[in-house]
Amino acid sequence: MPLATQLLIAICTGIALLLFLIIRLKLNAFLALLIASIWIGLLGGISPSSIGDVITKGMGDTLGFVATIVGLGSIFGAILEHTGGAHQLSQNLLRRTGENNARLAMLSSGFIIAIPVFFDVAFIILFPVIRAISQRTRKPLLTYALPLLTGIAITHSFIPPTPGPVAVADILNVDLGWMIGLGILVGLPVSIVAGLWFSKFLSFRTSIDDELSSLDNIPSSDSPSTDLVVITNVAILLPLLLMVLQAVLKTLLASQAVAPFPGHELILFIGHPFSALLIATLFALYFLGKKANLSRETLTTISAKALAPAGTIILITGAGGVLKQMLITTGIGGLIADSVAASSISIIFLAYLVSALVRILQGSATIAMITGAGIIAPVLEMMPETGMADRTLLALAIAAGSVIASHVNDSGFWLVNRYLKQEVKETLSSWTVLSTVISISSFLMIVLVSLFL
Repeated sequence: MPLATQLLIAICTGIALLLFLIIRLKLNAFLALLIASIWIGLLGGISPSSIGDVITKGMGDTLGFVATIVGLGSIFGAILEHTGGAHQLSQNLLRRTGENNARLAMLSSGFIIAIPVFFDVAFIILFPVIRAISQRTRKPLLTYALPLLTGIAITHSFIPPTPGPVAVADILNVDLGWMIGLGILVGLPVSIVAGLWFSKFLSFRTSIDDELSSLDNIPSSDSPSTDLVVITNVAILLPLLLMVLQAVLKTLLASQAVAPFPGHELILFIGHPFSALLIATLFALYFLGKKANLSRETLTTISAKALAPAGTIILITGAGGVLKQMLITTGIGGLIADSVAASSISIIFLAYLVSALVRILQGSATIAMITGAGIIAPVLEMMPETGMADRTLLALAIAAGSVIASHVNDSGFWLVNRYLKQEVKETLSSWTVLSTVISISSFLMIVLVSLFL
């Protein structure tokens, strides 16, 4: 059998096996990724005795970076959640914008608060706010829920330190500063178009939900604490600014546009993702913990509990690194690169398409991102001339594909469905459609940005 045919069979059957294990057998994603990676390695010609070494390299190379980021990010997000900082921030935005601009306030809240916390946590934290607004304005929950979900989904997919974009950036060797900068550049206009304009057409419910029929069933929210809002804003923006500053300085130094100067090493140090997130986490622990009158023991408990779900994400991400390494070692990456070079298909479209297909078939955005990055990374290995801007746009294309068509195999779909008390067809007609619009418009925006970089 020709080698190219053997490698093609390995990658196709490997992806099919991965989807079968997750969708049909309901196997844990970490185990499914490992099994599929081993299958691809064996069919791709790696000797059984060498499989363990490839797993070790793939897992180690990935987790050396991701584990620290996800761990710190999880603690950071948990502190914002338990101290009430995230909730107070949204209340402050609402107070400043007024109820007439409540949709913009919810979009902004979702966009900002989802930076350090997971999709479901951000939605659960802010759901009481949109429920209270819906009650006061006598408008359906969807009117405010869809802008909120848009902001959360875009940030969760595009902007570190949430695990998905961190994993993709690591697998593709993308600087997190670049990921944050271009993620915001792409995400902001998409959030406005999808979250403020398009979502209006999906707020199709004309009657108020039964649970909102009484004006007395939801207490009015306390006035936002100015100190807590300021501290929360600083805590969220601090690591982002430090990482972007480091990325800009590294680029200027590399291009010799700026000469080394006293203190540049310090800036590079505090702007490293590890240092930036550690500084932000310690800042949140001390100032938010003090403001919320939380004891050291309570903060320790919150931090410990935050690391439990982080462990699962870390292992799944590591397994994605194993998949990438198997594709590189077998030579499948080179085969894909040659195929892309010989065809008219754009690599950025391929990145989007792979991620979107995996997302639609198995539901998890994180798995879609990791799988897409694992397939695209070996292609980039064959294209060493690819600059950081192009790598970042490829990472964002993978992230955009992972947002598409949230439906019944996605846990986020059921979260929205339960909290909004919708029929399945209503969630399909609202959130599923909106997530698809977010995905497609994000990809188009990425292509537009690529024309100027």
